[in-house]
Amino acid sequence: MAFEDYKIKKSVVIVYTGEGKGKTSAAVGLMVRALGADWRVAFFQFIKHWQVSEHDFIEKIQPLYEDKLLFHKGGKGFYNAGEISEKNVSEAEHKQAANNTYHVALNAVTNGKYDLVICDEINNAVQDGLLSKKQLKDLIVSRTANTSLCLTGRDFPEELLDNVDIATHMSKIKHHFDDKFLANKGIDF
Repeated sequence: MAFEDYKIKKSVVIVYTGEGKGKTSAAVGLMVRALGADWRVAFFQFIKHWQVSEHDFIEKIQPLYEDKLLFHKGGKGFYNAGEISEKNVSEAEHKQAANNTYHVALNAVTNGKYDLVICDEINNAVQDGLLSKKQLKDLIVSRTANTSLCLTGRDFPEELLDNVDIATHMSKIKHHFDDKFLANKGIDF
């Protein structure tokens, strides 16, 4: 096939999933690339409520991009994750936070204002039952023709793969957490 036979899509749906490290890092890299292309970007956080390095970075650059960068941190922390789960947050509070963030993200993919919408760890929210697979599919199919969408987190529903354009599965080969080492600031968060 010759190069001139290829077509260009107005927008794409990208998924970063799997047990390996790098899903959020890839999404932040995508955000940087989009902003460099003078795109308008909305970045939604569905799980992490604590201040992590990517949040610090986004908050520092927001004034530079004014209305071209929206950051919304809507998570309530780890849910149903054993001893690292948030202790003082009820299931109802987790669900409400996920649904509130979902509705803001849904507005962002449908209002035509953003060229790229990133929903970081939305797959985790679906896997944990905080959001439904139907909501995830609705988010994908409701986006405007010019809005690209990036979905991150473990366990992207396989039955929705036909609705995405690019899917990358991050596979862990080795991670120091397995040897009882905590996450490193600047590397893992």
